Amino acid sequence: MHTRRRYHHGDLRAALLTRAEETLREKGPAALSLRELARDLGVSHAAPSRHFKDKQALLDALALTGFDRLAETITAAQEGAGESFAGRLAATARTYVEFATANAELLDLMYSIKHDPEASEALIAASQRWTDRTAELIMEGQRRGEVREGPVENVGVAVFSAVHGYADLMASGSLPPEMAGQGLDELVSFVLRGCAPD
Repeated sequence: MHTRRRYHHGDLRAALLTRAEETLREKGPAALSLRELARDLGVSHAAPSRHFKDKQALLDALALTGFDRLAETITAAQEGAGESFAGRLAATARTYVEFATANAELLDLMYSIKHDPEASEALIAASQRWTDRTAELIMEGQRRGEVREGPVENVGVAVFSAVHGYADLMASGSLPPEMAGQGLDELVSFVLRGCAPD
C-alpha cells in the first residue's frame, strides 16, 4: 500500500513526475489527476499548475522522460556490448525488454502520446532519438557487412516489430517468466538470420 509522502522543498516538478509515474504504474493513466498529486505531495491544489497547465501536459512530460530514459539505457547497453551487430542487437533487445517489463504502463503511454496531434516538439524529438539509435545500429551493421543491404527503414521496422512484440508479450504476462532469457536469445537469433546478408 502506498504511504503518502509529504513534499517539503526542492524540485516540485520532479516530485510531481515521480508520483505521477507511481500512480500510472499502480492505477493507470485514468487515475492521474493534478489535484490528487498535489494532495499526495501535501502542496496546494494550484501548485502543480506552475509546472503543468493540465493533465495532458503532465502525460506529455511523463512520456518525454520515458523516451529519454529508454534512449539513455539503450545507448549505455550498446556501448558496453562491443562492436558486432549481433552483440549490440542482443544488448538492445535485452535492455528494451527489461524496460518494457519494468515500465509497461509508461511504455504504453509513451507510444500512445507520441502519435497524439497535441504532442510537444520535445516529445517528438525524444521519440526520434530512440528511433535514430535503432537506425544507427542497422546502418553500422550494414557498413560492417553484417546486415543485408537495403533501406534502413525496412530492416528497422522488422527488427523493432519483433523486439517490441516480444517485449509486449513479456510485459503483459502472456509469456511465462522463465522464457525471458532463452526466449529472448531465440528471438535475437531469429532476427539476426533475417538481417543477415544474402
